Amino acid sequence: MFEQIKLGYAYDALEPYVDQLTVETHYAKHHATYTKNFNDFVVKANLEGKTAEEILTGLDKVDESLRKGLRNNGGGYYNHNLYFMTLSPNPKKAPEGKLLERINDQFGSLESVITMLSALATGQFGSGWAFMSAKKDGSLILTSSPNQDNPLSEGLGATPILALDVWEHAYYLKYKNLRGDYIKAFFNVLDWGKVEELYNKVIA
Repeated sequence: MFEQIKLGYAYDALEPYVDQLTVETHYAKHHATYTKNFNDFVVKANLEGKTAEEILTGLDKVDESLRKGLRNNGGGYYNHNLYFMTLSPNPKKAPEGKLLERINDQFGSLESVITMLSALATGQFGSGWAFMSAKKDGSLILTSSPNQDNPLSEGLGATPILALDVWEHAYYLKYKNLRGDYIKAFFNVLDWGKVEELYNKVIA
């Protein structure tokens, strides 16, 4: 069965950028619920033994009555695992190696990537996400998705390596309606070292 990632930090460790109550509520309630519901749908669809990536990229092969539940809860499970995995109270402030080379080649600079991701996150109407994803050939794409969709369920042929959550539950307790302030704060606790690890895994 699928499990939430174990946080490598305490609920209050991301202060002042992400507050303790938000991390606790987001992880222990929202993420936990997506994980439980995803497991329930996996059993109903007889998909035990498949990875989350396999399920999300193969939704067109699933019974239509279960597809929406798998998409929403599977995406919620997968996206939140990635989100919490890449946050840190002591983050690496910039990637190195192949990821930094690719970022510079495609986008000019890390600052440009942050600006573009911030714009995607700010411009996402309603609930959703902004992603940086990698393809096997090393190329990167920056996208936004509504609800709990992601580049896997959208069939973009790329694996997310950075997920910026802009559902209100990710920021409203501290930032209220100031989504832009939360997005700026997010990049203060984003661990580019972890993003780099995920990139290297995709292209290996």
